[in-house]
Amino acid sequence: MARAMNTPRKMQALDALESNVRSYSRSFPAIFSRARGSIMLTEDGRNVVDFLSGAGTLNYGHNNHRIKAAIADYLESDAVVHGLDMATPAKIDFMELFNSVILAKRNLEYRFQFTGPTGANAIEAAIKLARKVTGRQNIISFTNGYHGMSLGAMAASGNRAYRTASGVALSGATFMPYDGYLGPDVDTADYLQKVLADESSGIDCPAAILVETVQGEGGINVAGREWLQSVQAVANSAGALFIVDDVQMGCGRTGHFFSFEFANLSPDLVVLSKSLSGYGLPLSMVLIKKEFDAWQPGEHTGTFRGNNLALVSAMAAIDLYWRDETFAQEVLRLGEFMRRRLETVAVKHGNSFAVRGRGMAFGFDCQMPEIAAATTRGAFEKGLMVERCGPVDQVVKFLPALTIDFETLDHGLEIFEQALNEALKRIRSS
Repeated sequence: MARAMNTPRKMQALDALESNVRSYSRSFPAIFSRARGSIMLTEDGRNVVDFLSGAGTLNYGHNNHRIKAAIADYLESDAVVHGLDMATPAKIDFMELFNSVILAKRNLEYRFQFTGPTGANAIEAAIKLARKVTGRQNIISFTNGYHGMSLGAMAASGNRAYRTASGVALSGATFMPYDGYLGPDVDTADYLQKVLADESSGIDCPAAILVETVQGEGGINVAGREWLQSVQAVANSAGALFIVDDVQMGCGRTGHFFSFEFANLSPDLVVLSKSLSGYGLPLSMVLIKKEFDAWQPGEHTGTFRGNNLALVSAMAAIDLYWRDETFAQEVLRLGEFMRRRLETVAVKHGNSFAVRGRGMAFGFDCQMPEIAAATTRGAFEKGLMVERCGPVDQVVKFLPALTIDFETLDHGLEIFEQALNEALKRIRSS
């Protein structure tokens, strides 16, 4: 009881001490003291089902005990935790394991670049490398794309509010319509090919084409197999590097380790972060085809690249979940259950809502931001953490842990449906 009485005081301290820039503590106004799997416990004793998963960072759930054991053993051994980019057994073991279990089984060959600990820094590295390799400046990005909050990554991101907050003119990127942006009957990959082939289109020859196979922050917009294959072909014909941003949709989120596997793509550069460490520890890297590894030593550096503790937890996650196809098949099975449940909810409301997604990444497009806002707010009050995305935050985004049990998943979806029903009732009666 005393802890519950203390919570308002602590939230007041948060308001007084932390910058106005904070966001998630506003969306989910509680103090979270513990977490395990897909359940977070607030300081006042509430259990909250987590469908946010650290914005895609906790694909294997909170405090995965089997991964935690590897971290604890490493710390206990006094092994190197911080070592800049020096050689350590943890780094070498990670690269060898990732190469044999993830890359070789998919007939992929890449070199590893460990960047600063954020996905945005890895995007910056990929963009810099593409410009160095090609001698060009322009980056082709896509409408509704999101690649991070640093200036280079933001220049390639579409969200107007984020771009305005940068405070400077953002340049160096040209935006093209994403798959489906102009409607189902318009092949935007064909448009991309035409403007790059036309000497008078006004579009500079690109250093790279940067794409998410599923746009997370942009509204869970899903690119089709043929479209992605066409975009890769356009990049190749234009002499541009083909970069896949797999920061949020990689590491199993779409049902395969890489989100581009279903389309049989072979990107020149792949950017990974978020769930790469398997435990929520900061870790980011760029996978680089050997022929494009044009870096000189130290041309892209950072104090916290290649966090050894995160490499150890990443190895544990790969060893536990990716040795065979069992885990991926379970992700796809649970994903299909999610799709059916969400589509059933949409049908109940006369198909006025849209459901999009792949694997276990789904968006429920409420069309109106006020409906999505009321729904997520009501869901949290009932015990479900779920956030919004899309151009005006009109989409409810579902990113449950890939390890979630069926009962918890079903319970969370039930809370969402109840919250949606109540939100619609309030809005329509007002």
